[in-house]
Amino acid sequence: MKDIVIATSNQGKINDFKYIFPDDNVIGIQTLIKDFDVEETGETFEENASLKSEAACQLLGKMVIADDSGLSVDALNGEPGIYSARYAGLDKNDNANIDLLLKNMKDVTDRTAHFVCAVAVSEPGQKTKVYRGEVKGEITHERRGNEGFGYDPVFYVPELCQTMAELTGEEKAAISHRRKAIEKLKMDY
Repeated sequence: MKDIVIATSNQGKINDFKYIFPDDNVIGIQTLIKDFDVEETGETFEENASLKSEAACQLLGKMVIADDSGLSVDALNGEPGIYSARYAGLDKNDNANIDLLLKNMKDVTDRTAHFVCAVAVSEPGQKTKVYRGEVKGEITHERRGNEGFGYDPVFYVPELCQTMAELTGEEKAAISHRRKAIEKLKMDY
């Protein structure tokens, strides 16, 4: 078992990583650096993931993984995109974000969307590597399911006939955007 440091304090993301790395010790950054926070000034998921992994790697002097992920809705020109967590405000409230999304989608017939995840790996003395994964789906008209976090209750996966929030943690981890990005990462390590 090896330690894998994830540069996030988002418990939902940490849980996702634990499902994806079941044989390793996944450590959220807050257990090592209590007030770790990086301003996400990038214009892409990849840039924001790199900012976080590089800052944590520099502070810890060891390999760190970070991700930046979110929801991209086709009819909303990719919104909420990199602003997914703070779509309805800086307090990063999942329910408020979903409420605003459903309000903005009220009269929209094209409900196609995709979850995006960029995973960055930074190691001392090495160039940061970034991997991207996506899952295609549709936005429902109302919440369904109680699992997961973020937009999971309104993100419907047609192949499974369920929202992400109706899947167990293991089922979600098997098909998620985070899993797809990490599978690419695993090919390099």
